[in-house]
Amino acid sequence: MVGDIMQPPVVHKRILKLMGNRFEISLVSDNEEWAHSRIDMAVAEIARIERLLTTYNEESETNQINAMAGIAPVMVDKEVFDLISRSIRISALTQGAFDITYGSIDKSLWNFDVNMTVLPDKETALNSVRLTNYQNIELDAENTTVFLKEKGMRIGFGGIGKGYAADRAKLILQQAGVSNGIVNAAGDLITWGNQPNGRPWTIAIADPDKADKPFSSVDISNMAVATSGNYAKYAVIDGKRYSHTIDPKTGLPVSGIKSVTIICPSAEFADAMATPVTVMGAQVGLHLINQLQHVACIIVTDDNKVFTSKNINIK
Repeated sequence: MVGDIMQPPVVHKRILKLMGNRFEISLVSDNEEWAHSRIDMAVAEIARIERLLTTYNEESETNQINAMAGIAPVMVDKEVFDLISRSIRISALTQGAFDITYGSIDKSLWNFDVNMTVLPDKETALNSVRLTNYQNIELDAENTTVFLKEKGMRIGFGGIGKGYAADRAKLILQQAGVSNGIVNAAGDLITWGNQPNGRPWTIAIADPDKADKPFSSVDISNMAVATSGNYAKYAVIDGKRYSHTIDPKTGLPVSGIKSVTIICPSAEFADAMATPVTVMGAQVGLHLINQLQHVACIIVTDDNKVFTSKNINIK
């Protein structure tokens, strides 16, 4: 406030690198100092989650679980236990197309750039995913322990962690009195409330062939959007484009889909579902999404056809 003149509410924004990704936190307020103190709270929460889930710190619970694979169960924070439990349910829902035990995949097989000219043979690829099996995660709810049954198994939260962090940051901001905002975790974003003009937030859907240009947009409030696309990392082999997304069942990269956008109330669920729909393919993926309540999907195939679930209209 300046004198007796009330400042109009505007969007206050901060961009920073967290969890190895670009986060953008935006909120609506008429008080800049208040807004940035709230953004500080959201940043602290995302940093806390990063410490819990990272595989780059030997002390993290994720690394402790991986270190004890095939040896003994590890007691973890209930928050980590619950996230793993939800991840397993998503694995079951997607018939293994989503799987947090992907961490054991041999990364040396893959280099998605112009230098990649051949795929590994089927046997080598299959061997690279032999330890990827969510059914070999043993949970003990009473003791909040996690046990990976086979030595060498590794879990990782790359497919769900950013969305979970966005949801948590939103909750922290709402509890601190923020009524309108967006948390964007490298394209996995959650919105609540409205823009300063009272209208819903307009979210651009990236064009798979021009990642910096939208091909459509959706107006949303209190919803999350996540996109998985092969426009950033892919390889063209014998004229066919292969996504950097690996099918956990075969160990081979998937093809046929350029991008999948999921819209639903939870950034965690949107984040987790975008990749498995890519793996499942347009027909099977849309069939699954159409059976879920409050979940919508936009798929762009390699031949530039756009498919949408039955409950969505795009501009």
